[in-house]
Amino acid sequence: MLNAAGFFHTRFPDHKPFDVVGMGLNAVDHLCVVPRYPEFNTKTKILEYQRLPGGQVATALVTCARMGLKAKYLGKVGSDELGRVSLESIAREGIDVSAVIQEPDSLNQFAFIIIDRESGERTILWDRDSKLMYRPGELNKEEVCAGRILHLDGHDLPASIQAARWAREAGIPTVADLDRVQEGMEELLGLVDFLISSANFPPQLTGEKRLEKALRAERQFCPGFIAATMGEEGAMALVGDDIIYFPAFRVRTVDTTGAGDAFHGAFIYGLLRGWPLKRTMVFSHATAALKCMKVGARTGIPGLPQVELFLREQGDTWKEP
Repeated sequence: MLNAAGFFHTRFPDHKPFDVVGMGLNAVDHLCVVPRYPEFNTKTKILEYQRLPGGQVATALVTCARMGLKAKYLGKVGSDELGRVSLESIAREGIDVSAVIQEPDSLNQFAFIIIDRESGERTILWDRDSKLMYRPGELNKEEVCAGRILHLDGHDLPASIQAARWAREAGIPTVADLDRVQEGMEELLGLVDFLISSANFPPQLTGEKRLEKALRAERQFCPGFIAATMGEEGAMALVGDDIIYFPAFRVRTVDTTGAGDAFHGAFIYGLLRGWPLKRTMVFSHATAALKCMKVGARTGIPGLPQVELFLREQGDTWKEP
């Protein structure tokens, strides 16, 4: 998939109305900043509370839109106030939401997120109404294949498999952000061209405890590019038989919520620009780092000028070998 210079051998279809189509989660987050993560059976004063939009694919698409890409979101929202808030937040970013389904008599996905003030690390408590899953026949092939890239998070697994299958038939590369193993996941992995999972996903899938071994073991399921994000420790990628480590940037972290989603959005931008792997990964880490400097999944997501300025300030880190 990579040549000797580190460029991907990936072709993207032309003459599509969108650069990227994403199908997956949207949510509304209740964010609580606390002095430290509470111990069991204690009371802790909340230092800061905000209600802000989030969700894996929705946040990744917001990143794409702020980078100047034309994006379309596919998914469902609840018929409650949170559903309206979530949908409006996506539309305000200039993302096409014409195919979003508002599910009657349902609650939108929501989360309570506890943020440790000292580290910026978060703990997420979430719930999602089962009515927000696509029913057979609700997903539209034309909508799924309207972009040059398809982005999925795999939470609605049957719909994700169908979307990835349609994309494969249409010659559209698929990027996946996966963080939990479900029965039948192997079928989706076989259709994914770029798998960038959370660090816990490969060991759960393969049974290999060490991430390096787990990434290699994933090859039996996913023939495409394989990588995993590791928070402040950076990311690992499997290139051929080699494991390559990409360090993260050190910034004053306020909240890590949505950092991985921003990373994926920036990675998609790099893919469409035709950048080599190192440049794409460094750019993605920079985008995620800037996001972490503000509370909320999307509040701190930068535009292209901010990322470019940040990288210039890093000096040699941004330069190609």
